[in-house]
Amino acid sequence: MTRRLFVTTALPYANGPFHIGHIMEYIQADIWVRFQRMQGHEVHFIGADDAHGAPIMLAAEKAGKSPEEFIAEIARGRKRYLDGFNIEFDNWHSTHSRENTELSQDIYRKLKKAGLIYSKKIEQFFDPVKGMFLADRFIKGECPVCGTKDQYGDACENCSSVYSPTQLINPYSTLSGAKPELRSSEHLFFKLSDERCVTFLREWLEVPGRLQSQVVNKAWEWLDAEGDKALGDWDISRDAPYFGIPIPDLPGKYFYVWLDAPIGYLASLMDYCAKTGLAFDDFAKPERGTEMIHFIGKDIIYFHTLFWPAMLEFSGYKTPDQVNVHGFITVSGDKMSKSRGTGIDPLKYLELGMNPEWLRYYIAAKLNANVEDIDFDPDDFLARVNSDLVGKYVNIASRAAGFLNKQFGGKILPIDPDRAVATAKWTMLAIDAEERIAQNYNQREFGKVVRETMDLADRINEAIDREKPWELAKSPDKKQRLHEVCSDSIDAFRRLTLFLAPILPSTATRVAGLLELKQPLKWSQLRDPLQGIKPYEHLITRVEEKQLDALFEPAAAAPAARSQQTHAEHQQRELKEGKVDETISIDDFSKVDLRIARIVKAEHVEGADKLLKLTLDGGDGTRTVFAGIKSAYDPAKLEGRLTVMVANLAPRKMKFGVSEGMVLAASGEGPGLYLLSPDSGAQPGMKVK
Repeated sequence: MTRRLFVTTALPYANGPFHIGHIMEYIQADIWVRFQRMQGHEVHFIGADDAHGAPIMLAAEKAGKSPEEFIAEIARGRKRYLDGFNIEFDNWHSTHSRENTELSQDIYRKLKKAGLIYSKKIEQFFDPVKGMFLADRFIKGECPVCGTKDQYGDACENCSSVYSPTQLINPYSTLSGAKPELRSSEHLFFKLSDERCVTFLREWLEVPGRLQSQVVNKAWEWLDAEGDKALGDWDISRDAPYFGIPIPDLPGKYFYVWLDAPIGYLASLMDYCAKTGLAFDDFAKPERGTEMIHFIGKDIIYFHTLFWPAMLEFSGYKTPDQVNVHGFITVSGDKMSKSRGTGIDPLKYLELGMNPEWLRYYIAAKLNANVEDIDFDPDDFLARVNSDLVGKYVNIASRAAGFLNKQFGGKILPIDPDRAVATAKWTMLAIDAEERIAQNYNQREFGKVVRETMDLADRINEAIDREKPWELAKSPDKKQRLHEVCSDSIDAFRRLTLFLAPILPSTATRVAGLLELKQPLKWSQLRDPLQGIKPYEHLITRVEEKQLDALFEPAAAAPAARSQQTHAEHQQRELKEGKVDETISIDDFSKVDLRIARIVKAEHVEGADKLLKLTLDGGDGTRTVFAGIKSAYDPAKLEGRLTVMVANLAPRKMKFGVSEGMVLAASGEGPGLYLLSPDSGAQPGMKVK
């Protein structure tokens, strides 16, 4: 059955550019959306800027701009982030829009008519220096529940308690540092404590699959709280000066930003429907069958599981079908903090030329359906991407495509699981995994998707190793077997590509062109036969350590950055101290394919001070390797010599050409460079174990 899905991410606050926490959330949602589309479902992926509130008003004032100019400038910078990380929203809008004003005022009127809005005088903090009432986020003090210092005026980051700013101990204004004064003002409240709301929320929370168990438990805790922690009504108004949506018939009063921010989901949808000719009511009305799916961070659960569904229910709009909550992203175990200037700068990541799909893959590998923080560990990032994407996944294509193109004109044989070759049995493993992988995608268990897909990649690589196509290619009587093995291998590569397509959309598109697959890619194509393959071009390069060093360089003194030394400096120091790198398992070592190679030709490289160009015979044909051994060897004396090469190293584009591997040499602190050579009797193509 085809589903119609309206999918959103939390709206980023328009007081600054995206940070890595935004990108993580958008990647998670984008992967899920892409998978649903591959399944044939109708998906509408909507985003917007959260553009109202005192913080934006004050930031604009500081920048010498109007709030409208300020948020417009922020909005102009969004596209390069989204495009850069292959995140494809169908529409991106703003809460500062005609649609959001119309919807917010409509919902307010309907809630008022339902008897869920009332007014009362409250005492509110006022900054005597700035001459304005203070929004909750501009008041800090000690949490009234756990005593943690420097907590904001609406919620505690330590214990997750929600409270009013007047409950803070030793409050102060973050704008001026002054002690705020209590002054009276008439405010509007949404009566969340009304028995109708409570009854609805209890029923809404009980629907299976709507929320993760951790989120349900937290929502029940808020609903069942008593005394000072009992569920309270929600202050939905703010006094001028304030940048927001005016409350009808109440001059000088504006909707609190948290009322109109989630309504921004619907406002962006309304704008999208107007652009595309879709009927807004088909998405916004409860009886029309559309599913509303939210992806949010754990810091805004309270609003999305209590106020938001209750607002929608009692104003006649459909309520969320699913609220998917994720944790925070940390760097080397430390919490991300925009205010502290720590973390990964997504734009710098892109400007350094780092592949966005490295990050998409790494984040996917860490994500699951629970509300858990994930950690970006630079060394793990480098090892995982290089091992999985280069050493396992694209390695399959690079090992088989050349033989198919050179010896069989790119023709691929139909798959036959009964063939008497090791690679033929793999197809049944992949078919058996299809449903599990699809289920894990649907349940947002992306880490399980990655693990199972990479296990399949390991299995086909092992089968290729057993068949040794590079040796089959030497025997004319084994040409048919070579054709079968390489056809099986490329078909396996195709299936793995379809499994990974939601995570690696750009790479999948390139593979689709290579294998002449119909686009957009569909999950059903797992059943379609392959016909042929075009000449293979390299798909994914390796992560270089120097790129990670450059990414973290400006934040070297910050707690969330790597140590004050770069990773390369750290390794050099340990080398000088005689230390051995941390141990690895035999499985880790086996991932490196070391082979005997004969140096067929060696020559100088014009314009290169250190490089020699080597043509190596690795037993399965020749390849070019650029080696930094010019200072130690005369090229003429190297020809005919045997050495050891890394055979499964991803090709690397250099200034002087493409290097298709690496030769091994030894060196120490003193002068001297020594090329490794095997004992006599070794032959090109032999594996070093």
